[in-house]
Amino acid sequence: MPRQCQLTKKKPGQGNKYCIRGIAKKKKGIGLNITGKSKRRFLPNLVKKRFWLPEENRFVTLRLSTNAMRTVNKVGITKAVARMRAFGEKI
Repeated sequence: MPRQCQLTKKKPGQGNKYCIRGIAKKKKGIGLNITGKSKRRFLPNLVKKRFWLPEENRFVTLRLSTNAMRTVNKVGITKAVARMRAFGEKI
């Protein structure tokens, strides 16, 4: 199962972690220098949540980001599930 939100399709991003050495110029130093760089991942904040789907008279378990949970609260679970099915998501 990929680390991906079922509604918004958010995935892990990637970036760099920098190791910095030195004293900042505003603290009367000669400046900060980057002495190392390593890869890192920015993971989405995913939560497994059960929602009641009244049209089908059953619960559905979704793996959503917290941002998507706010979207579900705003537009409703019925419209959110319809949007997911339009994109080809199996629920």
